[in-house]
Amino acid sequence: MAAPSEGALRRFSLAVDAMGGDHAPDSVLDGLDLAAERHPKAQFLLVGDEARLREGLKTRPRAAKLCVIRHAPDAIPGDMKPTVALRQGRNSSMRLAIDAVAKGEAAGVVSAGNTGALMALAKIVIKTMPEIGRPALAAITPSARGDVVMLDLGANIQCDARNLVEFAIMGDAFARAVLGLPNPTIGLLNVGSEELKGDDRVRQAAEVLREGHAGINFHGFVEGHDIAAGTVDVVVTDGFTGNVALKTGEGALKLMRDLLRQVFTSSIPARAGYLLARPALERLREWMDPRRYNGAILLGLNGVVVKSHGGTDATGFAHAMDVAMDMVTHGFTQNIREGLSRLATHAPPMTGSEADPSAVTAQQD
Repeated sequence: MAAPSEGALRRFSLAVDAMGGDHAPDSVLDGLDLAAERHPKAQFLLVGDEARLREGLKTRPRAAKLCVIRHAPDAIPGDMKPTVALRQGRNSSMRLAIDAVAKGEAAGVVSAGNTGALMALAKIVIKTMPEIGRPALAAITPSARGDVVMLDLGANIQCDARNLVEFAIMGDAFARAVLGLPNPTIGLLNVGSEELKGDDRVRQAAEVLREGHAGINFHGFVEGHDIAAGTVDVVVTDGFTGNVALKTGEGALKLMRDLLRQVFTSSIPARAGYLLARPALERLREWMDPRRYNGAILLGLNGVVVKSHGGTDATGFAHAMDVAMDMVTHGFTQNIREGLSRLATHAPPMTGSEADPSAVTAQQD
């Protein structure tokens, strides 16, 4: 079934960069076909090489019913610097998908393309919400008690107290929209749980959050081990610490998988033990499947921006689409504005909040 013409629809749930990612456009189209089953009433603006996309949709009828194609003659390569993408990517699939959000044609954008280019273009074109000093990169990670939201994960190396307070408000809104938590708990990552621990900016942010003006459930300070323990639903920190913590956690999960493989292949009795433990190990494998956590989110913009991992498959891309749809349908942006309005005059003054949009440090790929 051919995709409908662009004039058939006016407002799209999401714009999709069809040419971004290691296996585009096939992995994107396969992911859209899965997402179409989960979101049959959605409307997607598919941006990319029109001839290739029309041909690809012929074998993906569920996606074809929900997609409108917009031709883009170019694509931003994975190794292009953000500053170059800003200058030369005006006709790329990523840029045209982002333009659709800026013009109000779509509520959000999903891309598996160049992380730095996506973050830089989104901040310049869609722009940061007036109430937000800096957007933050967030993601969902596993814990012993369920999924946990972490932010910032690398968009801002240096943050002041006001930035951390804003991150807490955005993390609260995200946990409500995507994780479905009615009253998520928030923790500030620190070197100890005592109130006197940490530097001035962390203590000042904690003081503001404890006052409760932002309307969030602030737990207090948390430490590194609390992330995996699931002590809180949302972990807030600066981009430098968050990125290090994220990559450390990913490395620990990979080490655990490798050690389990070594243990269960080390001897004949061990292999027999694997057969007995296989059902439980399959459940563990599903729980640790990185595709379940695919989709980093740039929070604080005038629209939803979700970054899928460039090397993911259809299942992973569909999960990124799920995250974006949850944010759109649950009024994520409005929830942020409400939290900031409650904060009003009680937050510390914002200093040095405007960062160079090309100075992107987080690379999810």
